[in-house]
Amino acid sequence: MKKIFSALIAASLTGVGIQAQAQSAFEGFYGQLATGYESNQASNLDMTFSSDQRLNASNQTFGGVPLIFGLGYNFSIGSKWLIGIGADYSALSQTSSNYSAVNQDGIRSFDGSSLKASNRFNIFITPGYAIEENKLIYLKAGYSSLNLTQNYPNINNIPGLGQFPLTYEDQSKTVSGYVVGLGYKQIIEGGIYVFAEANYMSYAKPSFSRSLSPAIIDADSSLTSQPSVNSYQVLVGVGYKF
Repeated sequence: MKKIFSALIAASLTGVGIQAQAQSAFEGFYGQLATGYESNQASNLDMTFSSDQRLNASNQTFGGVPLIFGLGYNFSIGSKWLIGIGADYSALSQTSSNYSAVNQDGIRSFDGSSLKASNRFNIFITPGYAIEENKLIYLKAGYSSLNLTQNYPNINNIPGLGQFPLTYEDQSKTVSGYVVGLGYKQIIEGGIYVFAEANYMSYAKPSFSRSLSPAIIDADSSLTSQPSVNSYQVLVGVGYKF
């Protein structure tokens, strides 16, 4: 009887050991901070002037160093698999260089336009696989929103006649889209971990429209545009699993 009892205890302890070994160190709440490089590609920057004259503008690429705060929770769904839910926020804005929009006959250009991307917010799920107890690879997919500001041109440039000031007011809109990504996390001590991540985001086209005030060129002159923005991020960061 004593041998049977000892064997049962040993089997139970072995089972607990296997279960503990299989459990990922990333299960539970986490908070993290990331930086790296962000690139935004803006296209479809052509403008329509007074509803009848198209102004052509070149695509713009702009970016810089982001600062991203994230929170989330990972659920265990198997010995090696987790599914996470999370959200992150980009605290720094990125602004393009000034660009010009030129009409098709080349006799007028509007100079000094730019785009600003700010207040990026993502909500996502992260299916993950624990390579080891303290190492995790994961996919990322979900919803993304971005505040996009159209900084309107401030100079009307007419060759042979000179430059004239424009007073279009800048306009901001929040656009919706999606985020997909791939990442890797590794515990380095206690609940502290480091991670690397690559993300792609794409957004719907906003419709911008502004009237010139005061209308110093043409009566009721206005500018309209529908820029398109896609973004890439390569991030490194540090976090804590509570």
